[in-house]
Amino acid sequence: MSGTFVGMPAFPKAAHEAVANTTLRANLKHATHTIRDKRAKAVAELDDWALLREAGKQIKDHTLRHLDTYLVQLEESVTAAGGTVHWAADADEANRIVTRLVQETGESEVVKVKSMATQEIGLNEALEEAGIAAYETDLAELIVQLGHDRPSHILVPAIHRNRGEIRDIFQKKMGSWGRPAPEGLTDTPAELAEAARLHLREKFLRAKVGISGANFMVAETGTLVVVESEGNGRMCLTLPQTLISVVGIEKIVPTWRDLEVFLQTLPRSSTAERMNPYTSTWTGTTDTDGPQTFHLVLLDNGRTDTLADDIGRQALRCIRCSACLNVCPVYERAGGHAYGSVYPGPIGAILSPQLRGTASDIDASLPYASSLCGACYEVCPVAIDIPEVLVHLRERVAQGGPATRQGNKVVLKPAKGHAAERAAMRAARWAFTHPAALTTGQRLASRTRRLHPRTLPGPGRAWSATRDLPAVPAEPFRDWWQRTHGGKETDK
Repeated sequence: MSGTFVGMPAFPKAAHEAVANTTLRANLKHATHTIRDKRAKAVAELDDWALLREAGKQIKDHTLRHLDTYLVQLEESVTAAGGTVHWAADADEANRIVTRLVQETGESEVVKVKSMATQEIGLNEALEEAGIAAYETDLAELIVQLGHDRPSHILVPAIHRNRGEIRDIFQKKMGSWGRPAPEGLTDTPAELAEAARLHLREKFLRAKVGISGANFMVAETGTLVVVESEGNGRMCLTLPQTLISVVGIEKIVPTWRDLEVFLQTLPRSSTAERMNPYTSTWTGTTDTDGPQTFHLVLLDNGRTDTLADDIGRQALRCIRCSACLNVCPVYERAGGHAYGSVYPGPIGAILSPQLRGTASDIDASLPYASSLCGACYEVCPVAIDIPEVLVHLRERVAQGGPATRQGNKVVLKPAKGHAAERAAMRAARWAFTHPAALTTGQRLASRTRRLHPRTLPGPGRAWSATRDLPAVPAEPFRDWWQRTHGGKETDK
């Protein structure tokens, strides 16, 4: 997987620097609290939300179990509708395919729909190296691109910017990318939106090639679906002569009936709307409407490896709503850049290490970028148990490396590092499997409680410096139970 922010440190260091930025924290707090409060009200309108959530989970799990079958069906349906399907094993192959397809048109610029998949593979940079200019048309993505910045949120990539910063970016940068910002531009939302509209209009009317991702792909008809709030995506999907869509292989749903579930849960979970203002669908090509050439690039890039992990594969259910980011106390304070990936927040903490592996400091640290409070699981519209996957990935990191498949079982490769942690876990396992030794240790701890330090010595000092060590009870639980209940079980 590409998409690593080059030069980014591991999460603890990046987060430590981010929380010191008071402007960033204020921007994030205001935005995330606003979005999540609106989402809660939108979800509360549906009496059957829990049933829709379970339906989404079941549809995704069924599709993932039979992904090979539905991928073949999708390819056949897209081809029958006049499209061309390409298979990309990794980011490099996907970039080569898209670059070649653009070059074959003879064009040197493209317009893009907001797409996590193309960010994941670093497509814009690959096109730039080939002399092709890629223009982002989503408002937030435009802000990020003009500011030579990085996205920090799945739904609102420029969530770390306030209106004043956006105005300054437009005034300084728009002119070098196309139509300049109007004179006297203020930071009111209406004026900022109008400046973006004027800037992008000439690009929409000039572009011959559009590039998109897709929120969903319907296997039975070969239909692709993009949902959005601005309409810029629809301009990219309908005006160019050639459309190239780069989509992760997990974005399939079997039927249109399955799609209905997600068209209810996605907008409420993401933008807190009952339905998206723009839901664009297209099936191949037609002679009289839309692009005359359509290419679908199906992207693996670590997804098959993720699918092999019975616990970790939950991450592939994700429909990119970003609800988990908006309720996460860690994301709210650290921001998206600290995650070192185009997938920030709780979902990024479990998705990126699986797509990229845990060999780098960034990816090895991401499973620990959580308090395990469970808020992310509670709001997920497809019931991804993110805390469960985080703990599972922590085990992988502690044991030292990638999961390997042995028959029907995923086995974690033993590690050379983390010796102290492994020794502590072995000691704990021994104690918990020897009740007599555990009882003796508990009694000894209770009798020496007055001698216990308030801070831990050595490396443990860093942990206890920000926490209060719990007081040791006056007597072990077993002794209390024996004294108060005589060691007998009571009726519940």
